[in-house]
Amino acid sequence: MTAPTKYVYEFAEGRRDMADLLGGKGAGLAEMTRIGLPVPPGFTVTTEACKVYLATGEEPDELGVEVARALAGLERAMGRTLGALDDPLLVSVRSGARFSMPGMMETILDIGLNDESVTGLAKASGQERFAWDSYRRLIQMFGRTVMGVDGDLFEQAITEHMAQREVATDHELDAGELVKLTDDFKAIIRKETGEDFPQDPADQLARAIRAVFDSWNGERARVYRHREHIPEDLGTAVNIQAMVFGNLGTDSGTGVAFTRDPATGEQGVYGDYLPDAQGEDVVSGVRDALPLTELKTLNPRAYVELGDHLRTLEDHYRDLCDVEFTVEHGRLWILQTRVGKRTAEAAFRIAHDLGEEGAISADEALIRVDGAELTRLMFPRFDTTEDDVPLAHGVPASPGAAVGVAVFDSAEAVRRAAAGERTVLVRRETTPDDLPGMIAAEAVLTSRGGKTSHAAVVARGMGKVCVCGAEALTVDPAARRFTTPDGTVVAEGDTVSVDGTAGTVHLGALPLTASDVGRALESGASTGPLTDAVLGALAHADSVRRLEVRANADTPEDAARARALGAQGIGLCRTEHMFLGERRELVEAMILARDDDARERALAALLPLQREDFTGILAAMDGLPVTIRLLDPPLHEFLPDRTDLAVRLASAERPDEHDKELLAAVERMDEQNPMLGLRGVRLGLAVPGLTAMQVRAVAEAVTERLRAGGDPRAEIMIPLVGTVEELRLARTEAEEVLARVAEETGTGFDCPIGTMIELPRAALTAGRIAEAADFFSFGTNDLTQTTWGLSRDDAEASFFPLYLDKGVFEVSPFETIDQEGVGRLVELGVEAGRAVNPRLETGVCGEHGGDPASIHFFHRAGLDYVSCSPFRIPAARLEAGRAAVADTTGTSDSR
Repeated sequence: MTAPTKYVYEFAEGRRDMADLLGGKGAGLAEMTRIGLPVPPGFTVTTEACKVYLATGEEPDELGVEVARALAGLERAMGRTLGALDDPLLVSVRSGARFSMPGMMETILDIGLNDESVTGLAKASGQERFAWDSYRRLIQMFGRTVMGVDGDLFEQAITEHMAQREVATDHELDAGELVKLTDDFKAIIRKETGEDFPQDPADQLARAIRAVFDSWNGERARVYRHREHIPEDLGTAVNIQAMVFGNLGTDSGTGVAFTRDPATGEQGVYGDYLPDAQGEDVVSGVRDALPLTELKTLNPRAYVELGDHLRTLEDHYRDLCDVEFTVEHGRLWILQTRVGKRTAEAAFRIAHDLGEEGAISADEALIRVDGAELTRLMFPRFDTTEDDVPLAHGVPASPGAAVGVAVFDSAEAVRRAAAGERTVLVRRETTPDDLPGMIAAEAVLTSRGGKTSHAAVVARGMGKVCVCGAEALTVDPAARRFTTPDGTVVAEGDTVSVDGTAGTVHLGALPLTASDVGRALESGASTGPLTDAVLGALAHADSVRRLEVRANADTPEDAARARALGAQGIGLCRTEHMFLGERRELVEAMILARDDDARERALAALLPLQREDFTGILAAMDGLPVTIRLLDPPLHEFLPDRTDLAVRLASAERPDEHDKELLAAVERMDEQNPMLGLRGVRLGLAVPGLTAMQVRAVAEAVTERLRAGGDPRAEIMIPLVGTVEELRLARTEAEEVLARVAEETGTGFDCPIGTMIELPRAALTAGRIAEAADFFSFGTNDLTQTTWGLSRDDAEASFFPLYLDKGVFEVSPFETIDQEGVGRLVELGVEAGRAVNPRLETGVCGEHGGDPASIHFFHRAGLDYVSCSPFRIPAARLEAGRAAVADTTGTSDSR
């Protein structure tokens, strides 16, 4: 007989490895309890209970009984009863998903207070103001979260009371004013919902649990999950915990601490502390917190204890820990811990330092960083001078350089971003409702809050530039502007530059310069702790990875840069780029040739130019493979636009004969769908001499480099093959040319000939095609288009946003490879090709070659190399190493 499902676990029953069931927060509370840290007792309602509720609309039948049993145990442990009239137990109800979703779901504090027990709390604590402040917080949170009341109505009431008392913050309202404010809050609820605020503590608790369950499907939670690729079916746990109070006077307070700086990764004491406050006050940023070091003066004992607990947690988790705590009448309580979100800089430095300290292995350090973070570190930074005086300074919450027009609400950021405009979201402080705007904006700027505020935590998690707590700025969302102390007004639409590394904001667009990491990657020379960490991670990745990383490069300059960044060759050299610019006239001559002689003259004129190109690229990549793709696009792309030609001819007094010929050629070669028309291998077979000219240029470049003492390793790739017969015809012609050049020059050389697999038929018949190929290179851009039956440019401009919004695509299949469809064709092609030719080399040269998630797939699929743009090479090297470690150890990113 199967044991009944258990839906509630006391903190003492759980462990760190139960995050799937208890959520990240619940597992952390359980683990801290297990290792003896001072955690207020409580219990967790599991994610399984949430899944049942979301599927059926009802809690599991057993849940009420289990919650009542756990609550009774909590009451015994605390010596107080929920809702008691003399000294009531109060509890918090907090969400806790498997993966951290800061501020995206609901929290309700002070559950258990009502019109009678608030008086008992006042007497027991000896602080009437504290009791009424707690009660109004409960009504405000419960009304907004559980009963669906517009939160702005409560904020308006607070503002009115502050105005009447002529105070600047709600913290300055006395007990009598809070009593009135509480009555106003209850009246708002009654008016908006038609019911009274519930007085039964058990009812409050049950409804709060359901509200947290419901918040899993709230708009901001769904947006955040979509942005962070968190599965939709995980559900959230709910943590019920005895309240401890930081708003009991100057000997109390609340804060957030990090075991290392989440912005830079430096060791030390980092965080915020707010005396006489509850935890939400720090996270929301509505009050400006003190640096955590101030706690050393305010409460030396609590400061020392906190330091000890932070070291214990970092040693235990072997990572940066984000810790929430409360001091209640001098006594320290730890309320939450999690592996902290960090910037890209901090991720590399922390992983490197923990590896150097021996806390983690080199493999684990590699798993903890990723290619997306490395790419962000390579972005340019501002090139400032002494004359670039900032408008204001703030907290450097998330580094980087961003330029955009100022906007003052989330909706405007989304609207302008959709129109292609770069924006900076400016707020007094952000709330979870600002998430869509934070995603859309290039940077976030707030006048309140610190490194632990909502804006800072979310921006760091998303890799967005962020400056918080720029107190000198007066932000006026209603007027859609902010003002500096010297009277400078920045209105919506004005351009600003935000420096998340320096913590400054500037008027106008500052110039950019290469990042220190970018320079170090090209030179190989370290310039400090960050570049030490990056170069160290890449060195280890290179030592463990199986996949080679090559570059997509079409010029000697691109090839040289790619090599400096660690490329192991060129996986795609596109020859069509060599036919543009001044050479277009020669291509036109080839297209317009009326007979074989004219066409041969045009090709002969192109030959030395192609040879020169190839010679330079082979020199830059000396000793490394260079895969040269023969001409791929249809010829009409090298001719003027049809409409332009027609207008030019129609408006000319004496029509130009050459223009007439061009227009006739354009009309003759016009195709309804050029992507599926006369291009690739078809073009080489249909235009006599074209393939021979390009192959001769490659062969002569190889012999020239050999005579110069070089080590050229050219490979010829024939594109868009759909059948082995096409490849055999093209290969035969190429081999004849190679043999002639070898005989003419008296130079022997090897030049492998392969093909680009970019059609479903080619993948499905790869076994046959491999009979005539030395290598396969999967062109996943076209393979995605032909597999899905869509045009990338048209689709991305029309229905892709809809498909992404509705979840048809989790991510664009052109950004990350569609493993089930396109990826399966790649696997079939590799398997079938190697069954015929075990020495067949396979690679990928589409955009997916530089995408981190796709690289892991290509590693598992058994490819030999990936090829990507030069800028993405360092990230691809890193991800290839991470893929190898994950494959060997069965691990993944522990964050």
